[in-house]
Amino acid sequence: MKKLLVTLLILSFANSYSQYGKRDGNRIAISGGIIRTGLTTPNFNTKPGIGWIGGFSVRGNYYNDWSMIFGMQFMESKFSVETLTKDVDYKLPAVQIRLLLSADLIKKYLSIDFGPVLQINDKLKLNSNDEDLIISGTLLTANDIIDVSKINGNLYIGFTVGGSRLKFVGFYQYGLNNFMNKLNNDDLRVIRNNNHKFKGNLGILSGQLLFNL
Repeated sequence: MKKLLVTLLILSFANSYSQYGKRDGNRIAISGGIIRTGLTTPNFNTKPGIGWIGGFSVRGNYYNDWSMIFGMQFMESKFSVETLTKDVDYKLPAVQIRLLLSADLIKKYLSIDFGPVLQINDKLKLNSNDEDLIISGTLLTANDIIDVSKINGNLYIGFTVGGSRLKFVGFYQYGLNNFMNKLNNDDLRVIRNNNHKFKGNLGILSGQLLFNL
């Protein structure tokens, strides 16, 4: 996982540098902020949590009032699942690669951004003291649901507003695929989940500050 992330980062910086060298109006930017992540699932009760996100992007002119954004961001999402004892907190470390179309509403100051996001993430992380707690309404332990799908696709819709140097970015991402589908490969887990297939979709809301270099 770590080797893959390093490789993707190197390739992305190389792409950013080459595009910047063309001097075609591209802008390289760094950004960072917070994310509120929720997991929508019929299998058990969940609550959204607050995590962090940060990375870089390249915006280039495309056609008239349209531009394209290529970016990579690292993040740690958080949400909780209800157990018989308490709500157990989960963390999800991930990297996202996005390729967006951007339409200017007010040129250079306000745009609407949308497009696909590829998310590569690790297993869910939780406190070792919570691993054996029983998830409410099931026979599953908190540790039983950590092995989620590693490759996920999200749909991004957001906006960028601000001046030439400092901007604010707000977006929402919806997970298009079943985030918990990998758990369905274990028949025993499915049985302990009331013999129901696992199903869940991520929802990510974020606010970030972006600085153009």
